[in-house]
Amino acid sequence: MAQSSNPSNLSLSSNFTPKPKPLFKLHPNSPLQTKIKRPPSFKTLSSVSPPPLRPSDSKATINETLNLVSLLRAIPDWADRVQERGMRQKRTLYNHENWVYHRSSLRHVRHLLSSLQSRVILSLVPPVLAFTSVATVIATYNTAVDLHWLPGFFPVLRASSLPYQLTAPALALLLVFRTEASYSRFEEGRKAWTKVISGTNDFARQVIAGVENSTDEPIKTALLQYIMAFPVALKCHVMYGSDIGRDLQNLLEVDDLAVVLNSKHRPRCVIEFISQTLKVLNLEESKRTMLESKISCFHEGIGVCEQLMGIPIPLSYTRLTSRFLVLWHLTLPIILWDDCHWIVVPATFISAASLFCIEEVGVLIEEPFPMLALDELCRVVQNNIEEAIVTEKVIQARLNGKRTRHSYKHSPNGWPNT
Repeated sequence: MAQSSNPSNLSLSSNFTPKPKPLFKLHPNSPLQTKIKRPPSFKTLSSVSPPPLRPSDSKATINETLNLVSLLRAIPDWADRVQERGMRQKRTLYNHENWVYHRSSLRHVRHLLSSLQSRVILSLVPPVLAFTSVATVIATYNTAVDLHWLPGFFPVLRASSLPYQLTAPALALLLVFRTEASYSRFEEGRKAWTKVISGTNDFARQVIAGVENSTDEPIKTALLQYIMAFPVALKCHVMYGSDIGRDLQNLLEVDDLAVVLNSKHRPRCVIEFISQTLKVLNLEESKRTMLESKISCFHEGIGVCEQLMGIPIPLSYTRLTSRFLVLWHLTLPIILWDDCHWIVVPATFISAASLFCIEEVGVLIEEPFPMLALDELCRVVQNNIEEAIVTEKVIQARLNGKRTRHSYKHSPNGWPNT
């Protein structure tokens, strides 16, 4: 058997592939085996990391938010300032000329031209503007849907007017009762101040006529000053922003004014001055008791005024009226769309301006004292008492003169003197 000796026919390669043996065998249910079988996840790493938020950026964001909030609050704050400025405006008592001007046939034109000066109308700018804007948005949306500017699954906002027809009488009655309740409070406050003013005049008249002793003249003058000071103290007690020190500086002495200013309840402090002064006067006990009984009208006036100040109309009633009006005008454009289309915008404006104006008047007169001419009433009382003091002296002088002339012309036995 011949063998080839050519070295080029020799091959050193082999098809044998060794299989590596594992160092250890994992159990099929081993947690490590489960982790190994999971596909690897890759996380993209970037050499450029986002810059950290600087303090100046956070401050800028906060400032932008605050600017937006202040912008949204600008109109309501302006309306509130107008309303409060109108509440602090001093009222005047009507005379004959004022009544003629009040019932003039041109009053409707005058009231219409002065609408932009009315604090009631100006205070309604925020809600009326908001509801008119909502009506504009709803009208724009419905127009876009009708013109197929939006996808077909967007519905047109419309609804039946039957619910509004059923609830309109309820809203009308709610507004009427709310305004009537506020007016009853205004009337109660007016009557309380009428009693205070009449009681002050009557008390001063009794003091002027009843105190005749010349030695009590300084005490009598001080007592009349205290009586004139009581309506002013009560007015400052129920009126926000009143300056009692300025109002009483011409009525009370400096020491007395300091005592009143340091007291917690200034009207009652003035009443205490009156009571102590009555004890000092040289009066008969019956006359002193009669004068002390006049103080009861002052206590009654304080009680009524504090009750009106501290107890408003039930808040649930006020909230119900407000919520009813808000929901009514938010859905009004949807109800009127089929019949009015873009006229829903002026219709909502007119409805909101009218109904919210009625509600606003009820809220304003709920606190009656800013609506009354209390400064003018206090001034009238002071003038009346000062005039009564002067008139008393004039009348006494006239009567003494008549008595002197009468005794000069006639003798005690009835025969004329020569």
